[in-house]
This record gives sequence, structure tokens and C-alpha cells, in this order.
Amino acid sequence: MDEIPKKPATIDDVAKLAGVSIATVSRAISKPNKVADSTRKKVMGAVARTGYIANAMAQNLRKQRSQMVLVLTNSIADPNFPGVLIGLEKAANERGYGVLIGNTEADVDLEKKYLRFLSTGIADGMILLTGHLPVAGWPQGVPNLLPPMVAAMRPIDHLDVAYVGVNDTNSTKMATEYLISLGHEDIAFISGPPGDVISDLRYQGYNAALANRFKKNVEWSVRGDGTSEGGRAAVERLFIRDTLPTAFACYNDDTAIGVISALQSRGFNVPRDFSVIGFDDIPFSNHYTPSITTIRQPRAMIGKLAMTHLLDLIVKKSPSSKNTLLHGDLIVRSSCSTPRRAALIFGGSRHRTR
Repeated sequence: MDEIPKKPATIDDVAKLAGVSIATVSRAISKPNKVADSTRKKVMGAVARTGYIANAMAQNLRKQRSQMVLVLTNSIADPNFPGVLIGLEKAANERGYGVLIGNTEADVDLEKKYLRFLSTGIADGMILLTGHLPVAGWPQGVPNLLPPMVAAMRPIDHLDVAYVGVNDTNSTKMATEYLISLGHEDIAFISGPPGDVISDLRYQGYNAALANRFKKNVEWSVRGDGTSEGGRAAVERLFIRDTLPTAFACYNDDTAIGVISALQSRGFNVPRDFSVIGFDDIPFSNHYTPSITTIRQPRAMIGKLAMTHLLDLIVKKSPSSKNTLLHGDLIVRSSCSTPRRAALIFGGSRHRTR
């Protein structure tokens, strides 16, 4: 005997099971931030038990909204990504939205693939953590051709794309000023990859701090690539010189780890012989030896504000170039101290701090 098809669940079924009104069910689904948390949980539990969620999704399609946001990132392995994602998902959930993650690995073909989410209506807008517009090639200066999007962590050179991130220039200025307050005058800056806008902004902050206190007699900037190996290589290039800095301001914590490792392999002690400061406050920075003094990015807050701004854009359907720069926090640990003025000797060759 054939089973009689089950009648599709209705909003009335959900309301009865949850013990609330139909209007409350509607608000809990479409505007969850307007409903008490306990009520929302009861309603969503009833939705799951009755299977009404399919009807709710169909309602969203009729509204021409998917209630989903696409997040494009170069790599989910980036230690900054989990913290940003926490903020993104929290803000999205509060507004009844879900999050799709596109891990591009900086691959053009993958970017094109993920962009189909927008063209098919599967996602209503995008959060860009990549530092550039997707490869679709939207014309500059034509706002109505751009889908709603907000850049986070890495700014984008486009007038119509808002940006949420840390103030890289002021934060690096603060980090460099901390080294100066300890007595350091000769401070090397180990940069990020060539052409990296974040590296350029942090270099500006480093220069601003030194310009306020000293006339630079030596250019201590050394090119890195944002990796620990790049930090190691930068130290090796510095050791070709006759004089050495007493401190290193690094593009990020990975670079700082490489710098410390290179110095330790040459027999030096950090921070007794050299001070090293990083940027980002990745989880490993507190467990390295020595623990790394660094600038902490408010990753969760960056994600939350970026998502909130994007969802506001989706509702208004108008472009915005509003930028939000947050304050970074100086986290003092064990990798910095006052400079040692004695001569540094290694392998028979004499290097002297200025």
C-alpha cells in the first residue's frame, strides 16, 4: 500500500508547535534580531521539526533574496581568517543570513567560479578579504553594475567599495614608538611582499614614528614577503652590513618569527641582544619563545562591522564608499627590551649596534 504523501508544513503548524503567534514566527524567520533569543530558538526548533524551512526559503526567493552572503578569501589557512569569520557569521546570523565561503587561493578560475553565486542569485552580496575586485571586470565608476560588496582586512582601490579594517599606519606607528620608548634608535622595518598595500601602509607608520624623533642616517627597511622564511632571509641580508639595528619592526608575526629564528641561529638572544615586534597577534605568537610583542587586530569586530555594513547595503541597494578604520592594540610580551649597547660578536666578525 502506497504511503499517503505528507501535507507540507505551514506557518500555522510552526506557530502551534512553538506556542507563539504566526506573526512571531514570521519575524523570527525574516528578522531574527527583532525576536527574543529564547523565542527564536523555539521557533527555529519548530521549523526544523515540521520541515517548514523549505517554504521559508521559497519565500526568500519570491523576495528575490537568497539570505546568503559570499565571503571570498585568498586562503582559509590565513591565521587571521577564523577570527574575522566569527564576526562575519555572528552579524549575519543576527540578521537572518547565512555565509558561503569561497577559498580562491588567488586563482582566477576559482574566482570566476565563485562569482556565479552572484549571477545566479545564490548570494545577495560579497565580503572581499582578497584585496582586489573579483576578476569579472566591472567597469570603474559605474556603481549600478557592482553587486553589494564590502572589503575587509585588505583595502580595495575602488571608490565604490567600502572598507573595514585596522588602521595599519597608526598601529605600526604605535609599535615603532614603543621600541623608541625602550631606547631604540636604529630600528629595521621588515616589509611584506612587493606591491602589498598593507605593507606600504605599515611602512608609512614606521617612518612617521622615526620622523617624529630622529633624522634617519641609515635606511633600515629590508624587503620581506610576509612569511617566516622571508623574515629569516631579511636578517641574513642585514648581516652583510657593518652596522646592525638594535630592533626589528616586522610586517606581521610570521615575519617576526623568522627574524627571531635567524637571530637565534646566529647565537643571539632575543630580547637581550635585539628586540623584535610583530603585527596581527596570531595564536602562535603567544606560544613562541620568546613570546612576541605585537599589534592585535580586532578581527571579530572587523568581521562584524563589515557584514553589518554589507547587509545595510543590500537593503538600501545603493553603493557606499564609507571606510571604517579600527584601533589596533599593543600587546607587550617578551620579545622586546631596552637595547644592549655592547659590541655584538659572531663567527669572528664584529658587528656593532649604532
